[in-house]
Amino acid sequence: MNPSVEYAEIAPALIVFGAAILGVLVEAFAPAGLRAKMHAVLGGGAVFAALIAVALLADAGARPRAVLAGSVADDGLSLALQGLLLVSTLPALALMVGRYDSLTHTEAVPLTLFALGGMLAFVSAQDLLTLFVALEVFSLPLYLLCALAKRRGLLPLEAALKYFLLGAFSSAILLFGVALRFAATGSTSLAAVPQDAVLGTLGAALIGVGLLFKVGAVPFHSWVPDVYQGAPTPVTAFMAAATKIAAFGVILRLTPIAFRDVPWRPVIAVVAVVTVIVGSVIAVTQSDVKRLLAYSAIAHTGFLLIGVYAGTVRGTGAVCFYLAVYGLSTVGAFAVAGAVRESRPDGGTVEVGDLDRWAGLGRTRPWLAGAMALFLLSFAGIPLTGGFAGKFAVFTAAAQRGGGWLVVVGVLASALAAVFYIRVLMTMYFAPPHEFAPDVPRVDPMTGFAIALGIVAVVALGLFPQPLLDLFADITVFSGR
Repeated sequence: MNPSVEYAEIAPALIVFGAAILGVLVEAFAPAGLRAKMHAVLGGGAVFAALIAVALLADAGARPRAVLAGSVADDGLSLALQGLLLVSTLPALALMVGRYDSLTHTEAVPLTLFALGGMLAFVSAQDLLTLFVALEVFSLPLYLLCALAKRRGLLPLEAALKYFLLGAFSSAILLFGVALRFAATGSTSLAAVPQDAVLGTLGAALIGVGLLFKVGAVPFHSWVPDVYQGAPTPVTAFMAAATKIAAFGVILRLTPIAFRDVPWRPVIAVVAVVTVIVGSVIAVTQSDVKRLLAYSAIAHTGFLLIGVYAGTVRGTGAVCFYLAVYGLSTVGAFAVAGAVRESRPDGGTVEVGDLDRWAGLGRTRPWLAGAMALFLLSFAGIPLTGGFAGKFAVFTAAAQRGGGWLVVVGVLASALAAVFYIRVLMTMYFAPPHEFAPDVPRVDPMTGFAIALGIVAVVALGLFPQPLLDLFADITVFSGR
């Protein structure tokens, strides 16, 4: 019996992979002066086309179900996550095209599209082997992208090597977990019930370790600050948003279905508490902007895990809403960090990562400082921002499942996190100008687009969060459920 291939249901991933292959051909045959423009058109067009495909699939109905011989889920969760990935990647691609001078190779866009295609497959995987293959498809391009920073010395190579080594170990651990689950169930389907409780529990634990590494949860977070700091800022923006969306999407699918035979909720609760505390405490001591944003990302991982703890459809929708806000605001924050630059003697520019040298930025570049202030206020969960609506949604979902103590910890951690966010605001607006304050050049249009999209998302989802919350409220977590 020949398996049927439902091309329409996997159209978003096919579009992105096709554009990535065309990008490789452009890199090989197009004139050097035209490559950047061709990559911009090809990458942006592919993302828009994939978004249209997701929208058409969302209107098609007849869900949930499994396609491609049961290896791919065609349900509300997969479409929601694919939409979030594409929307978050669009400003990251714009930032990448606008800051080509900070990259060593123009094939960064095709590599990003390959990674995006792997993530689109990752969040819709209904089979453990499909899950692992998709994980490797999006991880390998990210390892390469981390090493492409120009004028950064050996720091990008160190970041790429650390990410590759730790990522390889985490992938091996996840694959070992897949093998144990197969031994316990006799199947690689997510819905398979283990016949051996010990092997099933060990397999679930190892798969969980691999996924917690990808989201940067404590104690698997050590790669995050070094990689975020060393990688090119456009790549860091893409990783910070898209990788977190993809990994949390799989966690949302696995925990209530594949791991229903193991007590995963207490484990998630402990990891969430430790993660928000470690991320918030260590961020206070950071003096580099990208490392500060990295530890902020770790803290946000803990907040998202509080939403995962709920294990309900409402909790899933709350996490998706949080990811929407976090993805766009994070890309915007890294876009601002990449825009604060100074000239070099050779005619190029280099980023200014030292927070002390941002003193007075509110007076010299009020637009940039205002954008960063808005993003930081959203990260802190200040009312009328998207970050507040996201935290309120995940806290409410957790409280309804007996996680009131988690909400208390989350609120206290948010108060602690506000300390280092306010420190950045004080530096930009109230500290006297630094002796070596950079003469920040004009922001290019692509970077401006990434920042503006983040601003719109933070304001719109802060003032009017209900439409998107309602959209995510009806997500069906598992095909056939």
